[in-house]
Amino acid sequence: MKNEHRIVIVGGGAGGLELATKLGDRYGKKKSLKSVSITLVDKNRTHIWKPKLHEVAAGSMDLADQELDYIAQAHWHHFKFRLGELIGIDRENKQIHVAPFVDESGELVTPSQQIPYDTLIMAIGSLTNDFKTPGVAQYAQRLESLVDAKRFHLRMINACLRAQSQQVPLAPHQLQVAIIGAGATGVELAAELHRNTRAIISYGMDRVDPEKDIKVILIEAGPRILPALPNRISSAAEKLLVDLGVTVMTSSQVKNIQPQQVCLANGKEIPAELIVWAAGVKAPDFLKEISGLETNHINQLVVLPSLQTTRDQNIFAMGDCAACPWTTDSEGRVKTVPPRAQAAHQQADHIYAQIQKIMDGKPLKPYAYRDFGSLVSLGEYSSVGSMMGGLIGGSLMVEGLMAKLMYVSLYKMHQLALHGWVKVILDTISRLIHRRTHSIVKLH
Repeated sequence: MKNEHRIVIVGGGAGGLELATKLGDRYGKKKSLKSVSITLVDKNRTHIWKPKLHEVAAGSMDLADQELDYIAQAHWHHFKFRLGELIGIDRENKQIHVAPFVDESGELVTPSQQIPYDTLIMAIGSLTNDFKTPGVAQYAQRLESLVDAKRFHLRMINACLRAQSQQVPLAPHQLQVAIIGAGATGVELAAELHRNTRAIISYGMDRVDPEKDIKVILIEAGPRILPALPNRISSAAEKLLVDLGVTVMTSSQVKNIQPQQVCLANGKEIPAELIVWAAGVKAPDFLKEISGLETNHINQLVVLPSLQTTRDQNIFAMGDCAACPWTTDSEGRVKTVPPRAQAAHQQADHIYAQIQKIMDGKPLKPYAYRDFGSLVSLGEYSSVGSMMGGLIGGSLMVEGLMAKLMYVSLYKMHQLALHGWVKVILDTISRLIHRRTHSIVKLH
């Protein structure tokens, strides 16, 4: 259409899908002199909130209830969805190149696509950073996607079944899980695994002693776990993990990973049947100076306070793939907005509020990150965190039931952005009613 403004969002994570949904509700059915089309592009068919991947991996989450189909969401909220992976940006002709999508059997589903845009919003997210550690790609499992989480869960179930059925004693590595990286993902996975492996064994696997045979080891190169959080919260979380029986190893740098073994720089070798790499984050490698756009050392697109990329005002970046200026440290170095779900949520709201100015070519308001603190879930046992650090000028430590309720509310906020109040309330009531009829842990 001659007067159509084409908004293309690449990446259907927390920020990208929220933005597409809100824009679709605002402009999708509205007819005006200047119509708007909204297109969401993602290489996956379905969406799940990334902070929940550790629950999928541990088997705590029923995907049938939590997984959201992009095509259905697009239909309900009046935007278009295109399946495929971004492989290039043609800034001169204002279009993106999307790779063909091939299914598990090797059959072509969608051909290569060229999708034109007037405003392009990059919301691709992040991946784990292996820091070029030898053996990670070959022998360690990552939790970057739903496919990764499902694969790990199946391997965990199979490990328990194998141990139950074998006639010989367990090998030193069997039923040992080594998690490398004690940030939020590593800590949360360790707590969930401690509970769920025991739940799996309780379903008739009487030849495995959960207290003696199952071991979860959390390995951190730094001096403490949860390095991004205050010391008090880190200490509280470590105490809870240790009380559960998780082995916590700090100041333990990984030298390399070998089959069923983690080798530390100090010479110690840790046998493990399952090895998870959860240390560090970076943006996908293909973003490195894509189409001449400025990127930093971890491949994030460098953006202005308006969230526009530094070399193209028609291309925006948000969420984990964006290096957005935040504050300066004591030495005058610029700190960027941390890669957290709350930042992606805030940036989606900011771009949504500025979209009319973007289309009209007017000056944009700068985005200002509001740090509401961080929360870490330790499964059914507890939660810890700091709240409202950016609002009260300090850190208010919360733990136990209050922290757990706050943690759950973060996910509810994401659901509200996607579905609205009515559906979220009804869905919450339904889960409370059916919770007692479901198994504690997913067994397939």
